[in-house]
Amino acid sequence: MKKQKLLIVDDEPLNVELIEKNLSKDYEVIKASTGIEALTKVVRTRPDIVLLDIMMPNMNGYAVCKEIKNNWKDMPIPILVISPLKEREDKMKAIEAGADDFIIDPVDMRELDARVKSLLMLKHHEKPDITPVLNSTNPSSNIAFLAPLTIDCT
Repeated sequence: MKKQKLLIVDDEPLNVELIEKNLSKDYEVIKASTGIEALTKVVRTRPDIVLLDIMMPNMNGYAVCKEIKNNWKDMPIPILVISPLKEREDKMKAIEAGADDFIIDPVDMRELDARVKSLLMLKHHEKPDITPVLNSTNPSSNIAFLAPLTIDCT
């Protein structure tokens, strides 16, 4: 089974190394150390989830989060913010920027793993794989029966 892609965005190499060490067994880990690099990697690698630091130079995590949520609506990517910022306002700002979850650094790796799994599970439940199947048509009545929908074609 192909591993899901996890993009870690943090300008602190030790943070990236710790997360990678703990999650690389279950996920294909992609790394970015700047906001611009993160956006480039989102386009190139289409990650399944992004773990995002807020405090980065040039382009902070809030801006990265907004860019991802506003520009890649066709591929919803859960974003988990990891930050030492503990104030309620910081958490609210992350959520308002589009973050799906927020965890305070230093991170408990079991909690991080559980939150990543939960967000990925929710992502897959958001867009169920429902492909309409043409069951039958009635040309005289202009009705097509698509399981489980009936569409009036008049």
